[in-house]
Amino acid sequence: MMDSFITKDGKKMRRGYTTGSCAAAAAKAAAIMLLEETALKSVWLLTPAGVGLTLEVREIERGDDFVSCGIVKDSGDDPDVTNGMTVYAKVTKTSRHGEIAIDGGIGIGRVTKPGLDQPVGNAAINSTPRRMITEELRAVIEENGFAGGLNVLIYAPQGVELAKKTFNPRLGIVGGLSVLGTTGIVEPMSDDAVVETIRTELSVRRAAGHTAVLFTPGNYGADYIKNTLGIDPTNAVMTSNFIGDAFRLAGEAGFTSALLVGHIGKLIKLSGGVFNTHSRYGDCRAEIFAAHAGLCGADAETIAGIMDSAMTDDMLRLLDEAGLRRRVMESVMQKIHFYLTNRAGQMFVGAVTFSNVYGVLGKTENADALLNMIKEDY
Repeated sequence: MMDSFITKDGKKMRRGYTTGSCAAAAAKAAAIMLLEETALKSVWLLTPAGVGLTLEVREIERGDDFVSCGIVKDSGDDPDVTNGMTVYAKVTKTSRHGEIAIDGGIGIGRVTKPGLDQPVGNAAINSTPRRMITEELRAVIEENGFAGGLNVLIYAPQGVELAKKTFNPRLGIVGGLSVLGTTGIVEPMSDDAVVETIRTELSVRRAAGHTAVLFTPGNYGADYIKNTLGIDPTNAVMTSNFIGDAFRLAGEAGFTSALLVGHIGKLIKLSGGVFNTHSRYGDCRAEIFAAHAGLCGADAETIAGIMDSAMTDDMLRLLDEAGLRRRVMESVMQKIHFYLTNRAGQMFVGAVTFSNVYGVLGKTENADALLNMIKEDY
């Protein structure tokens, strides 16, 4: 167990280590045991983050020219589906001097679409873990004066089922998990990990030739896309709270247009220029609705009622009672369009927002055109 902590939102949370660190540590341990004909109970690994790990070596198997062993993944306090999974490495001697070949076995996904870290056909073992494995094994070869090369097979039998709980099937990674990690260390509840997932999905879609992208923050939006717009929700990229990052990354990836479809509870924040909609960055829903209501002629009692409301549906009810919902939503959508346009650079952008109670609430001026473009593109 890793004994390293960070404080996030006032809570002490334990760090973990990535599947990439597990793969590199297992490969290093297997190589040492193979070339030195010894047994290891633990192996030390220096991660790209500069953090050293001492990891227990599990399930050692030996043959005439190979050794395999496993390292158990520890995600710390991060809610990762791979926590507790064993990542194995089988290292085999070859006659090819100094060559280190890396591949994936059972439970490691295979890339079937362009745009990912690895080319089509490769095992989904990303660049940083591959570099970690290569560097560790080269050091073992040199230390032992070994004249040949090594083949490394990374596998994780549990990954076959666990991969079904990840984005891998939508990204075109079939048969298992990805071996990931850029630092080797898992930061609990990492925002960077979510943003990187968005970046990867956009890269895959752009590589497939798409120029328009459909965004939605979460399940409410996905349901609306399916049931009201008649679009397969798997065609949408989930942004979670990272709406600003999603539009920025879409522009960097080369998309020419983007449409955001989301519940008013999140999108109302966009009309105030708030691009990360997580409540820890502020809950300004009532303030924004109240400001637009005032601009549209609401009386003090209506504004006070909005400011006292906890749910956006209650705010909308008060606007309905005042006969102002349509005018307020037009004002809100104009501001959403303004902020999205400023964030999106050269992209053609728009938004649609809705409520589970009131249905569609508003569209930016170009939303329908964007919707048609997305339907044609997919």
